[in-house]
Amino acid sequence: MEFLPIAAALFMVYWNGANDNFKGFATVWGSETLDYRRALLLATLATVLGSLASWWLAGSLVQQFSGRGLVPDAVANAPQFIAAVGLGAALTLLLATRLGLPISTTHALIGGLVGAGLAQPGAEVRYAALASLFLLPLLASPMVAALLGYAASRFGNRLPADDCACVVAPVAVAPPVGAMMVGNALPTLVIAPTEQCREKSGVVARLSLARAGDRAHIASATLICFARGVNDTPKLAALLLAGSALDAAGAAVAIAVVMAAGGLLHARRVAVTMSRRVTRMDHGQGLAANLVTATLVLFASKLGMPVSTTHVSVGAIAGMGASAGTVDRTAVRGIVLSWVATLPLAAGLAWLAATGLGAQ
Repeated sequence: MEFLPIAAALFMVYWNGANDNFKGFATVWGSETLDYRRALLLATLATVLGSLASWWLAGSLVQQFSGRGLVPDAVANAPQFIAAVGLGAALTLLLATRLGLPISTTHALIGGLVGAGLAQPGAEVRYAALASLFLLPLLASPMVAALLGYAASRFGNRLPADDCACVVAPVAVAPPVGAMMVGNALPTLVIAPTEQCREKSGVVARLSLARAGDRAHIASATLICFARGVNDTPKLAALLLAGSALDAAGAAVAIAVVMAAGGLLHARRVAVTMSRRVTRMDHGQGLAANLVTATLVLFASKLGMPVSTTHVSVGAIAGMGASAGTVDRTAVRGIVLSWVATLPLAAGLAWLAATGLGAQ
């Protein structure tokens, strides 16, 4: 029985990686800044680094997702409870990933905690704690992200598409006869289309603003995947630590490796939905949406608020698309419906698992 909680938790970690790892790079692939293969490799590397760093940045989330405070401590430590939570969340993530739907691992975990808790004798689930600690941040975060994404789209539209910045050396002008030259003229900064920059004489330095924007876009996507690793790893580790299955260091390494494998092997369907179906986007809009997502997720992680990177990322992308008038409402409606179904589906599956395993 001791092996079962570990297997269930790692099964959930694998499908978490499949559903979540690529989400930070959705705008990068969607705007064709990078191809899918390179985007996936960078997303995986950033996620692994965030997973390993989570113990210093978001340790308070481990306590919340162990089940303590939501169910009695004796229940939270039971192997059957831990295994049921993991199975309920994992099966929900597996189904959503196969359907190409980006759902929240946080929601699936909460559903698993509730369903496994309801299967226990006496069914003691503290709903006040559920609402205050979990549901309020989860409901508020996508709306805040959508509003910020809508506003950030204005900023993204102002980024130059094909301009460069060049430094032009000063032109020496001879002084009038009998006068002395005092001081030196300063070089000038010129921002113009690339072709005009190339034709200018006296250019001593040139920077492509489009290329700099692409690099900033990739950096922002990397930050999101890092933030996602920081925010999700403690939630996933909570199940491993609750049953004393692994120590903190062992849990971090196991989660990083298994999460990376899931993303590398099964991320593409969810990647297509987020990158190509929610909205069309250009480089500037993708960068703006990513900055919103990374800022909100890292801020929430530091405060110990269990927000969903999925909800924040999709909210920011949809808000940006709404501002530009390019959002696919059918695709967004399907994603939102999958969010609504996540918690009750995970709860039902966890309840079945707990009943089958024998609730204690």
